[in-house]
Amino acid sequence: MKREVRILRRLGIALAALLPTAPALGQARGSDWEKILEAAGKEGRVVVSIPTSAELRKEFESGFKKAFPGIELELNVARGSSNINKIAEEQNAGVASIDVHMGGTTSIITGLLAPNFLEPMAPAMVLPQVRDPKYWWGGHLWADNAKKFIYSFTAYMTETIWCNTTLVKPEEIHSWESLLDPKWKGKIAILDPRSPGSGESNWAFLLKIKGEQFLARLAAQEMLVGRNLRQLGEAVARGKSAISIGVSYYTYLPFIKAGLPVKSISNIKEGYYAGSGSGNLALIKNPPHPNAARVFANWLLAKEGQTAVTKALGQPTRRFDVDTRWTKEFGHPAAKEVLTPEKFDELENSSEDVVAKFRKPAMQLAERMFR
Repeated sequence: MKREVRILRRLGIALAALLPTAPALGQARGSDWEKILEAAGKEGRVVVSIPTSAELRKEFESGFKKAFPGIELELNVARGSSNINKIAEEQNAGVASIDVHMGGTTSIITGLLAPNFLEPMAPAMVLPQVRDPKYWWGGHLWADNAKKFIYSFTAYMTETIWCNTTLVKPEEIHSWESLLDPKWKGKIAILDPRSPGSGESNWAFLLKIKGEQFLARLAAQEMLVGRNLRQLGEAVARGKSAISIGVSYYTYLPFIKAGLPVKSISNIKEGYYAGSGSGNLALIKNPPHPNAARVFANWLLAKEGQTAVTKALGQPTRRFDVDTRWTKEFGHPAAKEVLTPEKFDELENSSEDVVAKFRKPAMQLAERMFR
């Protein structure tokens, strides 16, 4: 065990080499970080729930294992709502198997924050390059009103209309109103807006800017409504559907690599919302591996982890020391490159207040419209 602890310490120092603009991890020696590493080595395991992305799973497994080989990383890969339901069921039963959750805000806010199933995040942000707000665009951003439980590490404009470019000319979709054209009836796929996720987020945004009548007309377009992201993405990539709403880069990535004709649409007159996508981190209450959970959280929020997230999901981190310029090409312009923090606050669609005012009512509308 002492040998494992020494290895963990050396690997902690090695991770600092990946953070040239941040204080070295070695500066935390003799501090809480060293104690956390030692305790995490004894726990030997951390369980994290993440979105359905094979690329993200691969990046996390290889990156975390390389940094901390003495801690086994177990990933629960599923849609956010499914992971949240599992966590909530366990918490209600007085047990816990998951330490950390990463995903969208609606499911976290409604399923974990409201019933008090979360631990404060700030005390777990131990490393200087994680804790110090100067490394983050906008400082520290939180999705919850208390600003302590749900940490948002990504921020971007989200272009969530994608199309099959052999079936759709970019100029044909120049407004959200364009989706009401009879030619698209039966040819639009949407991630189910009755359940927390990007489909529901778009539905809430449209409720805010276009109103309930517009949503009713859009629902009447006989859309393909589903909860399996890959199936929805494949429907567009293979030409079964022409357009998708709420299906973004990380779902389309395998089809992009395969050379299939899918692309996001940027020239929407009314614009899109700003958000944090799946880039929200929460610590589960009474975790089975509390110290390993902190190690994972600090790895994820440091440069290496944020590089992995951005690469896998195309959802740009707020860290200044990670390149996010390329994400614009895939429908996710980074907030740090196109917005001021004040403008982001104006356009954001993921905070606790927005969930209460628009996203929950939008889901209720969807329940009535998609029976």
